[in-house]
Amino acid sequence: MKAPMYVRALSPAEQAGIEAGLRSSDAFTLRRSQILLASSRGQRPKEIACNLGCATQTVRNAIHAFEQKGLECLKSESSRPKTVQAQFDQSKCEALRALLHQSPRTFGKATSCWTLELAAVVCFEQSLTANQVSIETIRLALKRLGVSWQRAKHWITSVRRVGAYEIPA
Repeated sequence: MKAPMYVRALSPAEQAGIEAGLRSSDAFTLRRSQILLASSRGQRPKEIACNLGCATQTVRNAIHAFEQKGLECLKSESSRPKTVQAQFDQSKCEALRALLHQSPRTFGKATSCWTLELAAVVCFEQSLTANQVSIETIRLALKRLGVSWQRAKHWITSVRRVGAYEIPA
């Protein structure tokens, strides 16, 4: 059996910082402070999780974060990547539009109706994207073109346009 996991002995400054976190209006800081104080009193992660109504892994994560970062672990961090690269720039969006104006059968698919998932697969197969993208990525690329997916389904196979309305040939 593994030895129980506890937070290291707290210095007076750390103790004061954690107790200040108990008065925080941020739920993340409050929960982490409660976990760390309970652990410093000698409670096991399972007991702390039961008392606070959270997962045991949440308690372990808080203890590990405190061991690595100290009081900095009381600040919630975004889980979002620091830099995000768009899969579709303007030229790729236009290529997507041209791709969707063709039938899926042109690309060897068994259906004649486009779906977001099918569009994602064909974009990857046609080297429009470096890797398989999600349906949300395709939807956002269409949105950048100024078209919602519901509206796009009507003009995808359209050959002729009259005014603002599309008329299939």
